[in-house]
Amino acid sequence: MYRSRAMLAICAALILCMTQILAAPAAAFSILRDAETEAFLREIGEPLMKAAKLDPDSVHIMLVNDPEINAFAGGGQNVFFNSGLLIRADDLLELQGVMAHELGHVAAGHNVRFGEGAGPATNISLLSLALAGALMAMGGADAGMAVMMAGQQAATGKFLAFTRDQESRTDQAGAQFLQGAGVDGSGMIEFFRKLQGDEYRLAIKQDNAYNRTHPLNRERIAALEDVVERSPWYGKGADPALQARYQRIRGKLIGYLSDPNDTMRAYPESDTSEAARYARAYAWHKSAHQEKALAEVEAMLQRLPKDPYVLELKGQILLESGRVGDAIAPLRQATALAGGEPLIASMLGHALVQQGERDGDQEKFAEAETVLRRALAKDRDNPFAWLQLGTIYERQGDTPRAALATAERLQLTRGDPRAVLRSAQIAGNGLPKNTPEWLRAQDIALIAHDQAQQMKKRR
Repeated sequence: MYRSRAMLAICAALILCMTQILAAPAAAFSILRDAETEAFLREIGEPLMKAAKLDPDSVHIMLVNDPEINAFAGGGQNVFFNSGLLIRADDLLELQGVMAHELGHVAAGHNVRFGEGAGPATNISLLSLALAGALMAMGGADAGMAVMMAGQQAATGKFLAFTRDQESRTDQAGAQFLQGAGVDGSGMIEFFRKLQGDEYRLAIKQDNAYNRTHPLNRERIAALEDVVERSPWYGKGADPALQARYQRIRGKLIGYLSDPNDTMRAYPESDTSEAARYARAYAWHKSAHQEKALAEVEAMLQRLPKDPYVLELKGQILLESGRVGDAIAPLRQATALAGGEPLIASMLGHALVQQGERDGDQEKFAEAETVLRRALAKDRDNPFAWLQLGTIYERQGDTPRAALATAERLQLTRGDPRAVLRSAQIAGNGLPKNTPEWLRAQDIALIAHDQAQQMKKRR
């Protein structure tokens, strides 16, 4: 009985150790989608991607709704920025510095090379567990546990040293990418100084890097200063036009996410900049002061009458205030000026569907279907557009296409695979065989079937 318990303890420790060392974060996160922000991140990212010898068409930059100051490279060639980072980075150069760093992870394939660090750490853990098991089997329970815990600590230290080395190398690569793109790299150093200041305020110890995944900020700053200061672009500052656009996007983000009172303190009414008007428009809208929100938008349109993103905001405020008919004109104009940008077009489609349902106007449904299908041809990963298209097909009595739109939407939002499978099967049974839509329904059904089987096994 004693030996069985000892071996059970070893197994439990093994599971714990492997979980700590190898498991990737599993928490779900929500993506914030905004046409203006996505276009801007793409524009400032492409020169850095080219400097990193990455194909811009293969790299995806996304904004995560998370207040923490963080950015990370995900699976494939995906880069994620937390909303909290954009709010904290009040200068474009800081954002570009972080972006260059994350593209360094992508260019080096660090997600693929994870096993280089995890492998040696795992070997240390397994060896220590084997030795601990032998000691426990001979009656040395205390000695066995001591060896096991020491091994786990050594394994963790080995892995963290690997990640720190990766981060240091990526800092240097990012500095080179900034120089190759003609960007002043001082923002990268400035952002690390901000992080260092935050850690001082939070009383985070700065004297030991052993238990950290990243090097100490003072070490990163010291290592970067020489490289960045030798760049011919050092001290040039950010491009003024890009800086102004960044401040506007940042104001929009703050207004959208922050408490209205906090927004008004950050952007008082005496501030007439575009960033401030953007922020206040969202703050007034969230506080149900629609006329004040629209007044901010109209003030922007006086200077920028053909700005698609300001027109989009006007349409959004009108639509969400129940003035659906009034929202259609600015959204039509915004969609045309933005070249059919899918996110703006989806909002126009939504307004047309709402108006069609109110008036029983089949012409509005027909226009909405055209708008939404064009939007989805450019961006299929838009569950909101699939929802609107499914609504149209449902109103038209087209059950198979309504089911296919539902399957597309549920798959994108990671809905229950059984529900996805049912919708895909309804679509497949009703659509003409061997058509593109029928083939798409079959593909979704196969994926959903596999996911449902895996879920069943887990349960």
